[in-house]
Amino acid sequence: MNALQSTSSIREWIVGIRRDFHQHPELAYGEQRTSAKIQELLSELGIPFEAGAAGGTGVVGLIGDPTGPCVALRADMDALPIVEASGASFTSVNRGVMHACGHDTHMAMLLGAARVLKENESSLSGCVKLVFQPAEEGGAGAQKMCEEGVLENPKVERMFGMHVWPLLDTGLIGLREGAFLASATFFDIFVRGVGGHAAMPNLVVDPIVAAAQIVTNLQSIVSRERDPFGSDVVSISAFNGGDTYNVIPPEVHLKGTVRSLSLEAQAANIKRIEEIATAIGTAHRCEVTVNFPGVTYPPTVNDHGALKLARSAAKQVVGADALVVVPPTMGGEDFSFYAQLVPSAFAALGIGNAEKGTTLSLHHPQFQVDEDALPIGAALHVAFALEALAELARA
Repeated sequence: MNALQSTSSIREWIVGIRRDFHQHPELAYGEQRTSAKIQELLSELGIPFEAGAAGGTGVVGLIGDPTGPCVALRADMDALPIVEASGASFTSVNRGVMHACGHDTHMAMLLGAARVLKENESSLSGCVKLVFQPAEEGGAGAQKMCEEGVLENPKVERMFGMHVWPLLDTGLIGLREGAFLASATFFDIFVRGVGGHAAMPNLVVDPIVAAAQIVTNLQSIVSRERDPFGSDVVSISAFNGGDTYNVIPPEVHLKGTVRSLSLEAQAANIKRIEEIATAIGTAHRCEVTVNFPGVTYPPTVNDHGALKLARSAAKQVVGADALVVVPPTMGGEDFSFYAQLVPSAFAALGIGNAEKGTTLSLHHPQFQVDEDALPIGAALHVAFALEALAELARA
């Protein structure tokens, strides 16, 4: 089978699905219409599936013989709370919600791959699980899918995923050995003092001064406690306190994120954020509370064997000259939960085209995708599945 030729022949079908998803984005764990559309399309393709996973919207389809080896392919489903400004003719009808991270394309490409694999089902030496997963954007939907047994019955032996990548030109595929994306954690720091008149600071306990010291000193975690050849980030992204000129507020709220390519370093970073913030609060007579909402995403680490399969598959789709080694990124990705349990590989699919305006970063309100990349991504899914099943059949 020529995977790219097969997916290119259904390009308009894939693009149409992508535009439909893009026009109707839904936030994490609220992907009701999205889930229903996936189920409708799988039914039309004659692919059996189970719905209702991970909070109700996850869908898992199955193609091939479940008594043979099993390979899983994953697409995430959720959008972001962003007001779209892309100017696309199929712009979001849900104001304040946008597919600004390409999950609409991920679903469309996996459905394109599903159509091709279903047409060639009799030649599969095992089965392919199609994992449509909710809540990647901070909701750890992958963790819920794993807890609910998505990797079992039949047992998944290899797993593959991909992400559209505006930093790579369309037609290129990026792969990386080992840690590719970072462990990611969010945090809140509440600094509570005693408010009062700004003209009489001696009569208050100023949380703004304490919070400013916390922001400054948290930077020493990376600059003075971590290996300079490592990869760690501590960023304060919000500083909220007070609303007028002459009143010192009683409380300041800081928000931020901490990231690392090492799970061990990430645990140490989290511990030090709490220690430093609390100690500085005490020094300034303030009460400090540190919370880490949500789930810590592990680093996304590509398995050596799975990556070798992915590289071989990608070479078949685009040729060796179109494969590039991408640097690690401090972005997080909950595909990492699958990769902790099953030998997995995660790839970057180039969508960058300056003439088409598709080089803006992920999560940008004007983010756009070069749709010429969609048949390539769909073909890559097909090749991942076929290459992995062939190796597992030989084992």
